[in-house]
Amino acid sequence: MRTSRLEAFSDGVLAIIITIMVLELKVPEGPELADLIHWTGTGLLTYLLSFVYVGIYWNNHHHTFQLVRQVDGAVMWANLALLFCLSLFPFTTAWVDESRFARTPVIIYGVNLLCAALAYFTLQRIIIRHEGPQGLLRQAVGMDLKGMVSPLFYVAGIVCALTIDRNGHLGAAIAMACYVTVAIMWIVPDRRIDRMARQFGMPD
Repeated sequence: MRTSRLEAFSDGVLAIIITIMVLELKVPEGPELADLIHWTGTGLLTYLLSFVYVGIYWNNHHHTFQLVRQVDGAVMWANLALLFCLSLFPFTTAWVDESRFARTPVIIYGVNLLCAALAYFTLQRIIIRHEGPQGLLRQAVGMDLKGMVSPLFYVAGIVCALTIDRNGHLGAAIAMACYVTVAIMWIVPDRRIDRMARQFGMPD
């Protein structure tokens, strides 16, 4: 099966995820900037972080499938597993927002990010196995150090939230800093895949 239907379906799901997240933002109850900060400030921050994450996955998903010619059932199910993890972003993002970065919601948000990262890593591995050792994606990804380091940051953030200042917000703040760090690491699209796609004249 060609990749076009899988990509179109994935694009639609990601667009819906972003739409749901923005609809969760609270409208200020007054006309002043202070009302915006009071009613929507935290929500804007959590929405921005999750929006960046969805954008990162959309970008890297697009670049990955530039190098894929055919997909099979295993790839389709792995892609659905990734979309399932991403579809939980609106829920976990809203919980972090409404709890004002409370410990448990921050931990669950980190687990959500970790599951999405593992699902994306699994999707890539299944594609590489399907394409074979000479597949373009395998050549482009190589060791994929960023892909292996990112889950460690998520785990570190979750552990910090679990163990540091359990009755306060320090552990949760460190956890959120870990999550932001990973987003910054990935905000630039994977240039290895982009270079490989240009080298072999793959369509955008």
